[in-house]
This record gives sequence, structure tokens and C-alpha cells, in this order.
Amino acid sequence: MAQVTQRTRFLGGADLKGRLAVMPLGSSQITDFSHALAVAQRTPGLVRQSDPEMYHAALVVAGEVSTEQYRQSSLLRPGIGFFDSSQPFESVTGATPSRTIVFQFPKELLRVPERHFVGLCGKSLPATKGIGRVLAQVMEGAAEQYSACTERDAAVLQGTILDLLTATLQHHLGGNTTLPDEPGNALFLRLTSYISDHLADPELGPQSLAVAHCISVRYLHRIFQRNGTTPRAFIRQQRLDNCRRDLADPALRHRTIHAIARRWGYTQADAFSRAFHAFTGMSPREYRLRRGTTPGREGTGQTR
Repeated sequence: MAQVTQRTRFLGGADLKGRLAVMPLGSSQITDFSHALAVAQRTPGLVRQSDPEMYHAALVVAGEVSTEQYRQSSLLRPGIGFFDSSQPFESVTGATPSRTIVFQFPKELLRVPERHFVGLCGKSLPATKGIGRVLAQVMEGAAEQYSACTERDAAVLQGTILDLLTATLQHHLGGNTTLPDEPGNALFLRLTSYISDHLADPELGPQSLAVAHCISVRYLHRIFQRNGTTPRAFIRQQRLDNCRRDLADPALRHRTIHAIARRWGYTQADAFSRAFHAFTGMSPREYRLRRGTTPGREGTGQTR
């Protein structure tokens, strides 16, 4: 995944000791690091050079770290702080050895209005009680048990942490932080674009779609529900629309019905015929005849 570049200065000289572990969670990642006496900066120049459009939720488990962004500053001792890769920021670790776990995720996965998250950058939220404590426990557990997790586990962990982060932000920000539900939200567009590019894959469905985007199946259904459909219904609609278009296209009259169906992810002729009839009220062959695009001959054994 794209990295958020920073400039780090260690102030401990020859006595410098530290630990760093980076653990991918699909399109996100968990970073677990321990050190003391360090200054980390993302300068305006680094922002101009590269911006992967990421947000950070940083959990200080031990020690203390001061943070500053958007002219806001706070001391995490312990606590959860927030950063935006699109703006300069700075963090300073004190003399006491600290441990920080950072959840870094693409901005399009944010589930509260952007202005609310940005308003917290440079500030901190408590991680010792309530939903903040639950989020902290899951982040710490994910870092400690990562080596025992599969790739599928990592995808589930990403969705779980995002759910808990959303709940934590909503708890502290009040009642005006409902999930964005406009039809054109970025994640829905990414999902539907992915579907359009993978319709030929007969295994395309909610599970594979959720894994590919590192979100839970439950959250996937919620995204589509807010846009008035379901993942399976959307995939079926796209496949049948493309089949109908190809069957009516004179330029494709040399192709068999079976070949067109396979092109859009239907491997079973009977299943395609039933789905197409339910969709149009006609069999694929009848639909093609009415459009006047039936080829003179279709290959033996092909669906008609």
C-alpha cells in the first residue's frame, strides 16, 4: 500500500532503542512501534511530493506523545489521536519509552462526514473507558495476534476496527455524525466500478466483493442498502443488462447465446435462460429474434 512519508529525528544518540512492525490489513495497515526521544514530521514539502490520501488513528498504549496538526495540539498519555496525510503534522515522543499503535486507512473508507474527522486532527480522545477502550483493545489485540491471523482474518479485522472507530467518533462528536448516505459516496462507486470490471467472474458475489475491498459482508450490504439495492441484485442487473445489449447488437450476431452469457459470468445455460426470462419476459432466443439479430447458424450444442 502507499506509504505516508515522514521525516524522523531521534534524540537519544547512541542509546537509541526501538521496535517497528508493519502489518497490512487489506487496503489499510496497523503499525506498532516503540521508542523514546523522537520527533516525526510530515512537512509541507513531503505533502507536495506525495499524498496517498490516508487517515491515521494513533493509539498511545504506554508513555506519552504530543501531537500537532491544523493548529491543534494535544498530549496522548494514553489516548487516541488523529492525523490527515494531506496536511503537515508533527508528533514528539518524550523521554519515557512509549508504544504507539497506528491504524492507517484510505480516506474513502471513512464512515463519518470528513469535516468531523478533520476537526479532531491534532486532538485526542480517551482510550481508558467506554467505546474508546473497546477500540483500543481491538487495535492492541490485532497488533499482538497478527502473526496468527490469515489474510481473510486481516480483512475482517479492518472492517471491525473501522466499525469501532466510527462508533467512537459518533459517541464523542454527538448526534450529527450519521453515516453518509448520498447515492454517490466514494465507496459505493468503487464497489460498483469493481463489479463492472469483474462481471465475467462467475464467483463474483458479496463474499468476494467484501474481501476485495477489505470490508465486512455486513457493511457491504449496508452500503448497497443505502443505495436502494443489494450486492446480488446489482450484479444480476448489470449482467443481464449487458447480455440484453449484446443480444440486440447486430455486430455480435455471429456470437452464440451461450458465448454471450459466458462473457458476463453465466456458466450454466439453464440458469441463464431462467434469469433472462424473469428479467425480460422472453427467452434469450426469442429476445434475439425480435431484435432481428439471430445468426444464420449457431454452434451445435449452444443455448438458443
